[in-house]
Amino acid sequence: MAARPLNDEEVLSEMNKMVAFIKQEALEKAREIKVKADEEFAIEKAKFVKQEQQGIDANYEKKRKGAEVAQKIARSNLTNKSRLKLLHRREEQLQELFATARAQILTFGEDEGRYLQFLEGAIVQACLQLMDLNVTLIAREKDAELVQKAGEAAAETYTQLSGRQVICDVESTLSNAGAGGVKLVSGSKRITIDNTLDERLRLLEDRMLPEIRKDLFGPNENRKFYT
Repeated sequence: MAARPLNDEEVLSEMNKMVAFIKQEALEKAREIKVKADEEFAIEKAKFVKQEQQGIDANYEKKRKGAEVAQKIARSNLTNKSRLKLLHRREEQLQELFATARAQILTFGEDEGRYLQFLEGAIVQACLQLMDLNVTLIAREKDAELVQKAGEAAAETYTQLSGRQVICDVESTLSNAGAGGVKLVSGSKRITIDNTLDERLRLLEDRMLPEIRKDLFGPNENRKFYT
């Protein structure tokens, strides 16, 4: 039996069904596209947020490290400044101590008996080092007579100790501004031994400086050995 042709109403009905089907398919496809777009957007958003967060973290870490370095530098500068100030004050104390010692030796020559004893000992000591027949005693002008006396006594002591003779001449060319004492020059003029009070004090300052520092300021933790 041959199918009858559709009338207008049936054709319209079929067309409406087709339109509805196509529309439904389009809506579902649109929903799928939207869901996929939303997922991709969420992924890209998460990636962007992560990148920005990493950038912020890196920038913060850089600033934190910079702040730590700046703080360490400031602390080191402050420590060095305090240390230099302490060292400067300690040096001032040492110089004050040495200045007091220099002031005291300037009056040493006022005690003639003690000063004469020192001169004799200093001359004998130098003569035993030179072991020369002729020596020149260089003294202050105001000490000339006392040094001559000390030289004569020292020559006798030198002979007793060494069994040798020595002749001592005196020259008054040592500055009166000094604390006193005597220099001895060998007969050949090549060797000079400085036994002035100023030189003795200077040598003592150099030799005793580590011990003086330790006594005044305590042991230096940065030094393992003391000389």
